[in-house]
Formats: sequence, C-alpha cells, structure tokens
Amino acid sequence: MAPRRLGCLTGAGLIAAAVTLLLSLGVIVVFGGQWFSPGPLNAQAGGAALGGVTSHAATGGRCYACHPAPWEAANLADRCLACHTAVAAELRDPTSLHGALQGTRAAMDCRGCHTEHRGPAAGLTNLDPTTFPHDAVGYMLAGHARRADGQPFACADCHTAKLATFDAAVCADCHRQADPAYVEQHMADFGAGCLGCHDGADRYSKARFDHNRLPFPLTGKHAGARCASCHANARTAADLQAAPQTCVGCHQKDDAHKGEFGTDCAACHKTAGWKPAAFDHNKSAFPLTGKHVDVKCESCHVNRVFKGTPQTCVGCHQKDDAHKGEFGTDCAACHKTAGWKPAAFDHNKSAFPLTGKHVDVKCESCHVNRVFKGTPQTCVGCHQDPAYHLGAFGTACADCHTADGWRPARYNRPHTFPLDHGERGASSCKTCHPDQLKVYTCYGCHEHTPAEIQRKHVKEGIPDFTDCVKCHPTGREKEGEGKEDD
Repeated sequence: MAPRRLGCLTGAGLIAAAVTLLLSLGVIVVFGGQWFSPGPLNAQAGGAALGGVTSHAATGGRCYACHPAPWEAANLADRCLACHTAVAAELRDPTSLHGALQGTRAAMDCRGCHTEHRGPAAGLTNLDPTTFPHDAVGYMLAGHARRADGQPFACADCHTAKLATFDAAVCADCHRQADPAYVEQHMADFGAGCLGCHDGADRYSKARFDHNRLPFPLTGKHAGARCASCHANARTAADLQAAPQTCVGCHQKDDAHKGEFGTDCAACHKTAGWKPAAFDHNKSAFPLTGKHVDVKCESCHVNRVFKGTPQTCVGCHQKDDAHKGEFGTDCAACHKTAGWKPAAFDHNKSAFPLTGKHVDVKCESCHVNRVFKGTPQTCVGCHQDPAYHLGAFGTACADCHTADGWRPARYNRPHTFPLDHGERGASSCKTCHPDQLKVYTCYGCHEHTPAEIQRKHVKEGIPDFTDCVKCHPTGREKEGEGKEDD
C-alpha cells in the first residue's frame, strides 16, 4: 500500500517553499522594500536636505526611512516630523497652519493631507474640501459649498498662491460675479478686510442674519437704514457689536432741542419718525392732572422754551392770586389742579390748628372781610375778657379754658387758697367768687353767719375778721392743729 500524501507537505513541496522564501528574502535584501511599494515616490527636490535627502525618492526605496517596524513604538507621523522639523515647530505654535490643526485627525496622521507613492511628479498635498477641518484655521466652509457658477469649491479657488496663505482680494473677485453693485458698496462701507467680520459661517447673509433677534431690533425707519449708517467705519465683528444702542448715540446731531429734554429721545419719539411726537408729561418731574391736562404746551413753555419752566403754582399763577400773597406761595395747600374752587384749606397744617368748638366756626367769623394775613392767634384776640373776670386773669384764657368750650373751666395756675378745700373735691370758681373773681366769700359753704363770726372774733380780740384767708390760708379754723373750720 502506497504512503498517504498530506497536500503540499511532501518532501518536494517543503523544498519548493524553502527556495521561495530564500528568494523573497534575497529580493528584499537586494531591492529593499520596493517589492511591497504601491508606487514610486515623489522626486520633487526641496530646498535644503532633510534627513540626508532632498526628496522622498532619494531614500532609495528604503521603506524603513519612513515606515517603522510593526514592533516599534514610533508611527509614521513620528518619522515625518523627525525630518520635517519646521512642521514639528509649527505644531507647537497655535498661530501657524499646522498648529491650528493640532488635535485634529489631520495633525495626528500626516497622510490625511499628504499622500505618497503616486509617482515622481505628483503633488504631495491632496486636500478634500469636504473633509478638511477648515474651521480649525478660523474659517468655516459652511457658506462656501459651491461657487457662483454652481460648481463645487476647490482649494485653488481661494488659495491661489499656496495653501498656507490667502489673499482677501479673492473674496471680492468671486462675490462680484453674484452681485457686483452690492460688493462695491459693501467694500466702500466696511473695507476690503473681509475676514475681519466674516468667518465662513455665512451668519451675516440676508438669508440667515436677523437683526430683530439682537438686543436692538430694527423697527420703523431703522428697518430701511443702511448698515453703515449705524456701523460707521466698522472693520471687525467687535466693531459691529460696539455700535451705539441709544437714540442719542446716533442722533445727537439731529437734536432740535439742544439737549433741553435730556437724552431719552424715546420718551417722545418713535422709530416711525420724529413726528408726530407724543411727550408723556406724566413721566416727567411735573405730571399733568386736572385742568393742567388741557392746557396748551405754549401756555407754560413760552416761545418753545422747555428747560427751566416753573414747576410751582405761583411760578405760573402769581397773577391769578386773589389773596395778594396773604397765604404765601403754597397754593396747593388749599387748591387742587381740578380748579380754583372748591378750595379746601387744611387749617391743621397752619400755625393755628382748629380743635374743639373752633372746628365749626365760620371762616369769616375770624377772617373778617376776607382778610387772612394778621388774623389774631390768641384767645383774647377774638374773645374779650368777660365782666365776671374784671381783668383778674389777664389774657391767659387757656389757663382755665380749652377750645372744647368755656365750661367746664379749671384754673390751672397756682391758687392762694386750696381749691380742694372741704369734703366735696375741687370747688368751682362760683362757690367762692359768686359775683366777680376779685371778691371772695366763705359764707357760701359754712353754716355760720356774719353776725356770729363778728361776735366770736371780737370776743377773741380780732378786729379784722372780713379777710378770712389772711388768718386761714389753708381753710382751717386753727392753723397748724389739723382741725378744719366748720
């Protein structure tokens, strides 16, 4: 029986495999890695030699010059930067092209933008505008998908010299194809530095920009105003945002009032136009009420002079003062803006508040012939001393009386004789002074008679027995013994 064969694992098969492996190793040794190369390398020579060569093709097909072995920690990008030291420096500078791309896939893998093995004359930089992270360099391509003719944008359409540079004149040349008149006016208003305001997001286009979504919506006449009218000499986005948002910020030169009304133009004017103006006087320091509402403006603002207009009653109505200044200048103490009449004078705010019986007294009872100035403010000025007093108390009526009425009266000054003499509390004036205050008698209370008192005092050798208080100042029969007179 013949031996069983295991596919190629025969003696001849193993010998053929060994020969093939040796031949492959020989080719690799002799020809380097060119046996695995997808194509010839670029032969365009640079300026100075980098890594000992002036072009990739000068490496002689040594794959190891760019491609590290699988077991090494380095990668292809590391090998690139080992030779291209200027690019490595750019990656550390965020203001450079490669530095701006730091952190993107393009910066981590050079092959994202630079391709090889396409022949000795092929370009090493191959960018796809649809995948290149253009926003990382400060300009988006969101608004630049297609040119004015409808064709997709290519890098060379904007980067006419080299990819790392950009000429702003390209913007104007391209946009003139769509709207030449607008571009010329736009450049006259805002200059030729397009990138100062535009970042490629197309946020200022007519289709996307809405001023009414900003803190300063455009209404009335503002809606039709040219941008440059408010954003004069703006050259950057910051300049646009710094435009004044107050009326006076733009219209101070148009102020016909010369600052008399301050700077809040919107208090009277609307964006629909300067006229008609509607001044709300109630928002001013002098609100209009009552009769003032219907008064013509020029009645107070003579010759259209507004600043310094009087805000006091007497400032306008002094000529109408029927009191001839007797009540001073505070007209509002009695009168309201509803009219001169009815007048309601609050006497309690004056120097002579009305209390008690005075509240119901007619004005003319005190202010005779409508004379107000100089009206007496003392009791005796209006109320003459009655015959009963005979001038005993002088003019201090308030020592006994109040505005509630003449009676009851209570003497509030020091009295020679105790007013609470006896057992019935304080006595009234009439008890001791029945006819007049200057004369007193004790016989109104005590049970003795004049004859009895005379006999008793004569017996005791007291000749002067008519002036009882002289000997009895406290009302006691025997002063100092605590026994009261009966």
